[in-house]
Amino acid sequence: MKFSKLFLIALSVSLFVSCSNDDDDNDSNEPKGVYDNGFFILNEGSQTKGTISFLSDDLATFSKDVYGLNNNNDLPGGYLQNIFFDGDNAYIISGGSNVINVVNRYTFKLITKIETGLRNPRYGVTYEGKAYVTNANYYSFENAATGNTDDYIAVINLKTNTFESKIDLNATANRIVEENGKLYITEPYSSTKLLVVNAATKTVETPIEIGSKADGIEEDNGTLYILRGPSSDRSEIVKVKLSDKSVSKITFPESLDGAGYLALEDNKIYYTVGTSVYTIGTSATAASTTPILTATLSATGYIYGFAVNDDRIYIADGGTFGTDSKAFIYNLTGTLQKEIAVGIGPNGFYFND
Repeated sequence: MKFSKLFLIALSVSLFVSCSNDDDDNDSNEPKGVYDNGFFILNEGSQTKGTISFLSDDLATFSKDVYGLNNNNDLPGGYLQNIFFDGDNAYIISGGSNVINVVNRYTFKLITKIETGLRNPRYGVTYEGKAYVTNANYYSFENAATGNTDDYIAVINLKTNTFESKIDLNATANRIVEENGKLYITEPYSSTKLLVVNAATKTVETPIEIGSKADGIEEDNGTLYILRGPSSDRSEIVKVKLSDKSVSKITFPESLDGAGYLALEDNKIYYTVGTSVYTIGTSATAASTTPILTATLSATGYIYGFAVNDDRIYIADGGTFGTDSKAFIYNLTGTLQKEIAVGIGPNGFYFND
């Protein structure tokens, strides 16, 4: 009798655990919401209104304005600049309205708005429960050539979604990445420095000399890859090895003057010049001058957003900023897979899977 009871109990427990594990496996494979398994296209828009579009990974389901659709036509603000993610949340930065809209990334329902501590916010990253957002502060076109030195980082508490403090940079700040608790920030104008900030101590450390007009920045396997755009000298890809801060450069030939955007994917560097896309390996020492594709954009169009993800190349046409524009998806050999009409001034792609 004792053996039979013990056997039955053990069998029951085994079946329960098995069923529970099966349920967990099934749950993990189910979509988390309408906007799982797809990507967002950020449309910069005007000073008062930008939009966010969505396209599913199979390129079959499209929504032109997912924010307005799911939030009773509430506006996310103008000059939408960047989206970053933390857990189930997406943070939409509006530089024109000095607000960060916090939404559920899978339903796009508004959770809250962060409206304090921001002035001309640009780009954000997260680290250990905090978001770090670059702010152009009192930006002026008069100082654009030399840089605005009052920029700062806004520190956001992600548990409460509130502004917590700021880190003064005494420099111009734009794009930002985080690696091992350090924030690396590009200065897009005349400064030749890459800013380095210790997130834990909120202090600015010794900058790294990389050259002027740095913009795009990506990190892979302990190395930063930074694109220096049009300037008096040649465009370059700058590599910074983080273990020892050593710097090496790939200087573009004159035929590639005016590089625009940079992306990393599967040990390859992708970059744009004009409306063309080029690629080289991350260990390359010279730039390729043979494009893998040249996009056919509108008559007044130019590449204004660029990404490479999961065997696809994504290009946004800046258009005229007076009317809606388009986005294009290519495979890695340059064959067009999808062309879609989006909002005004599409400037970025953000992948939700």
